[in-house]
Amino acid sequence: MKSNIKTIENNLKINFNNKKLLIQSLIHKSYNEKYNNEKLEFLGDRVIGLVIAKKLLSLYPDENEGAIDKKFAYLVNKKTCGQIGRQLNLKNFVKMGKSLRNLRENDERILSDCCESVIGALYLDQGYTVVEKFILRNWHNFLKKSVVTRIDPKTKLQEFSLKKFKKLPIYKSFKPTGPNHNPIFKVQVSISNSTKYFGQGKSKKLAEQNAASKLVKSLKI
Repeated sequence: MKSNIKTIENNLKINFNNKKLLIQSLIHKSYNEKYNNEKLEFLGDRVIGLVIAKKLLSLYPDENEGAIDKKFAYLVNKKTCGQIGRQLNLKNFVKMGKSLRNLRENDERILSDCCESVIGALYLDQGYTVVEKFILRNWHNFLKKSVVTRIDPKTKLQEFSLKKFKKLPIYKSFKPTGPNHNPIFKVQVSISNSTKYFGQGKSKKLAEQNAASKLVKSLKI
């Protein structure tokens, strides 16, 4: 067992002081109903959230809350945590009950939970500074990808209107023009106390985006 723990630690590039915490973080509830990683997973989820939120605020000081929240959701969701769990080869170490061993469709969820529980265990074992470095090292490539996250004009306008006026933007559609096989849609948009802007497009959705884009630019948001 000692050699197995050493292999896990080498894989994680971390040496645990309390080896029992590391072992517990790798026990799925299907393997042991009473002694498993559920509580460590609960803690790890919160620790990841704190570290990632703090990092995003330092990376994007000029972004609004809505934009940062979208990046945050991408970075802490089960899919991302599952991918990191796979990178750490946690599948080779997690202990699962017989009923789950061959269920590949559950791999991502189990690896995600296991990734969170390992981080919860590391936090208890060595504190915030160490776990922060561990998370930022393993989330590095995902944080780089987060820079491309953008908010479309319609969403941006909606967030602005709800925050400032507690009301949704008002869109008004007009009868399409042009031939039936290639219609042009026209939409008008406004928010409280704003000028009305028009947008056109080959679909109603595109027309709304174009109208919202004009209003967003006029409001400088």
